Amino acid sequence: MTWLIDMTGNELIDGLQAITEENKSFVEKKLTHLNADQLNWRPNADSWSLNEVFAHLNEYASFYHASFRKVIGKTKFRKPTENFLSSPLGSAAWKSMKLGKAKNIKRKFRALAAFNPTITPSLLQGADWKDFFTGQKELSQILEDARKINIKRAKTALSISKIIKFRMGDAMNFLVFHNARHIQQAQNILNHKNFPKKK
Repeated sequence: MTWLIDMTGNELIDGLQAITEENKSFVEKKLTHLNADQLNWRPNADSWSLNEVFAHLNEYASFYHASFRKVIGKTKFRKPTENFLSSPLGSAAWKSMKLGKAKNIKRKFRALAAFNPTITPSLLQGADWKDFFTGQKELSQILEDARKINIKRAKTALSISKIIKFRMGDAMNFLVFHNARHIQQAQNILNHKNFPKKK
């Protein structure tokens, strides 16, 4: 779908729910049959394995899901959003995460150390894609709950800037587009010509 900067709150959440469902479907179809060697394989020394990709996503989920639940539970802006207008700063943040039209990663970023499993190996839990799948179900419920508040006026922090507050809708965009970005990274790993065959 074409992502508008100005849309209704429900349209925004519908779109994010659709991406979240795609992420869950990817995990079910592509990862459930993989063995440990495949999940830990890296295309090169500077790349991440599938396990590392999902460990990174799970740490993001830990931060954002708690933040979103807190906002939903405590915000004084209880009237649901009719029209959501993304802020200039918020749209710049989520557009930096959004995939291109051909699902290409337009701009690469270096993950913060706390979210980078190659720097912080303790992020790896051993069943990282399973935890991600569970987290996507949690996110789906959070998105539904967000329909009950004003996601334009309620604000929360992003992991990249805990000082500046972003509109809830922009922060949800950022997280879901970040998830989709790394799902594409996982797909690229699976498509690599040297990806190990199952023994």
